[in-house]
Amino acid sequence: MFAQGTNALTVDGRPTLAHIDFALMDSYRFPDRQGFPDSYRAFIRHAGWARTFGLWLIYPPVLPGFADGWQGRARNLTAHLHSVDREGQDDEFDWMIEPDGDWSLPDSLQVFGWSENGDALLWDTASRDTDGEFPVWESRSFNSLHRLGGSIHEALPSIRTRAMGLFGPRTSDIEPLQPTQL
Repeated sequence: MFAQGTNALTVDGRPTLAHIDFALMDSYRFPDRQGFPDSYRAFIRHAGWARTFGLWLIYPPVLPGFADGWQGRARNLTAHLHSVDREGQDDEFDWMIEPDGDWSLPDSLQVFGWSENGDALLWDTASRDTDGEFPVWESRSFNSLHRLGGSIHEALPSIRTRAMGLFGPRTSDIEPLQPTQL
């Protein structure tokens, strides 16, 4: 379905790119000293700030003065995820990491996307593959872990299928959004 990668996604109009910090996107480094996965960088360059499949917000690095970016929203959601998971592990709520995870995973998870119904798209930043990609996981309401694929490109079909189950077919995959200033 997305064999051509991100470029196969249709955009309703022009992507919103003016507030994206492309210099940060190219220079940011994770603890492994490598940058954002190529699939993410291609997605952001193609889609910009947008709603994907009528549901998902993928957080781009944004210029100072803008909200809903990698530096703020994704970082805050990641901190909340880690807090919830620590409490769940302390309380032995093993269902929080089912069906595909285990308790060694949550500390290396990083939120990069959020659905409008409270689910998160996550990278396992401790498991980069030889192509520089992070595995993509979904956490539904921070109460489960579902592995979606080895990259955003691999995860897109299942993300699209779940969204279509909620909303039905759409005329385009990407709906550009106006950035919010702080």
